[in-house]
Amino acid sequence: MGLGVRWTLHGDGRTPAPGAVVRPDERLSWPRTAGLGAQHVVAMFGASFVAPVLMGLDPNLAIMMSGVATMLFLLATRGRVPSYLGCSLSFVGVAAIIRAQGGDSAAVTGAILVVGVVLFLAGLLVRRFGARIIHAAMPPVVTGAVVMLIGFNLAPVTARTYWPQDQWTALLTMLFTGLAVVCLRGFWSRVAIFLGLLFGYALSWVSDRFFGKIHSVNGGVEAVDHWRLDLSGVAKADWVGLPSLHGPSFGWSAALVALPVVIALIAENAGHVKAVGEMTGDRLDDQLGPAIAADGVATVLSTAVGGPANTTYSENIGVMAATRVYSTAAYWAAACFALLFGVCPKFGAVVAAIPGGVLGGITVILYGMIGLLGAQIWVHNKVDLRNPLNLVPVAAGVIIGIGGVSLKFGKNFELGGIALGTIVVLSGYHVLRALAPAHLKAQEPLLDEGTSSYDPVEGGAAEGGAPARGEA
Repeated sequence: MGLGVRWTLHGDGRTPAPGAVVRPDERLSWPRTAGLGAQHVVAMFGASFVAPVLMGLDPNLAIMMSGVATMLFLLATRGRVPSYLGCSLSFVGVAAIIRAQGGDSAAVTGAILVVGVVLFLAGLLVRRFGARIIHAAMPPVVTGAVVMLIGFNLAPVTARTYWPQDQWTALLTMLFTGLAVVCLRGFWSRVAIFLGLLFGYALSWVSDRFFGKIHSVNGGVEAVDHWRLDLSGVAKADWVGLPSLHGPSFGWSAALVALPVVIALIAENAGHVKAVGEMTGDRLDDQLGPAIAADGVATVLSTAVGGPANTTYSENIGVMAATRVYSTAAYWAAACFALLFGVCPKFGAVVAAIPGGVLGGITVILYGMIGLLGAQIWVHNKVDLRNPLNLVPVAAGVIIGIGGVSLKFGKNFELGGIALGTIVVLSGYHVLRALAPAHLKAQEPLLDEGTSSYDPVEGGAAEGGAPARGEA
C-alpha cells in the first residue's frame, strides 16, 4: 500500500456485503468516503474543541493542526492503522498548573512540545526493541495510577474557576450531559459531551433573555455583573482567515509538570493500535513504534505554532466499529474537513464564547471520567492492590498528585502535583520491586482479603486465602 494513499474499490463502492468489512487499503465511492470522513469529524469534534478551550488555546488552530497530525500519522503508519489524531485532553491540568504559576500560552505549548519530543524518542525505542519495553517500564499498575492522578488533579479547576461563574447552569448542564452519556445510544452517545455543551450554550442564552445579567466571578476574583453568553466577539470575527499563531517558550518547571503525561499518551496509542488490530484482524505490533513516534512528531509540529498536543481518538474507533469501514481514505477526508474548519475564525469565536458555567458542568463529568480511566486500566489488567508492592507507591503518588503536595528545591524550583506524583509512582514501584522479598513479587497478598477468604465454618481466614490475581 506504499504510503497508504492508494486504495482499491470495495465491491461496487456502495454498500459492503453482509458481514464484510472495508479494510484500511480499500474504499467506498468517493462521495460515500467523504460522508464517512464528515462523520469522523463530528465524532472527534466535541473533545477536540473542548481541549483547546480548557487550555486557553485557539480552537481554530487546534482543529486545523489535528487534520495535519492525522495526515502525518497515516503516512507514518503506511496506511495500516486507521486513526484520527485529535486534541489531547490529558494536558488540560498541565495547562491550568502552568498558568497558575504565571505562565502564558507560549509556556504551555513549550512544555507540551518537550513532551512531544520525548514521545517521539519513545516511539523510536519501541520500534527498535518492541512493545515489551513499554510493559517493563510502565506496567498497568503504574500507568493506571498516572492516568488517575492526571484526571483527578483537575478537580480544583472545575471547583474554583468554572463552577462559581454560574452554578445553576453548571448543575443543569452536568445533569443533561450525564443523562446523554447514559441514556443515548449509538452515535449520539459518543458525542454526548458535545450535546451537553450545546445544551448549556442554549440554556445560557435563554437565561440571559429571561433573567438578565448574572452577578458572579468572571475570569477574576471579584464578582461582577456580566452576561452568561457574550457573543460580541462572534460578530466581529471574519468568516475566512488563518488562526492566530505563536511560538513556544521553554522552562524547566513547566516541562517537568508536563512530562508525566507522556505515560498516558503511550498508553493511549498502545491501546488504540491493539484495538484496531483486533477489529481488522491484522497484526499491528510492528506499527506501535511508528504510531507513537508519529504522535510525537505531530505534537511537536502543533505546539511549535501554538496548538495543543494530539493523540489517537477512541471516539473514531467507535465509528469504525459501528460502520465496519476501516478505510484510511475516510480519515484523509476527515483531515481535509478539519483543515477547512481551521480557516474559519467565526467558528473559533463561537467556541471561545462558551460560558464558564457550561464548562463547569461539563468538566465535572469529563475530568472524573479521565481519572477513572486509570481505575479501568487496573480492572482490565487485574491489578492486585492488596499487594503492598502495588498499593504503597500508588497510594502515595495518587494523593500527592491529587492533593497538590510539593517539594521545594531552593528559591526558584518547585516539584509537585502531577509531576511529583508520577515520579513517586514510577520510581517507587521499581525501587520497591527491586528491594521487595520474593513472596511479594510472586503476588501473594498480605493484606486482608475480605469475605473472599473467610471460612464460615471455622469463623476465620481460610488457609492460603483466595488465589492472587496477576501482576500489573
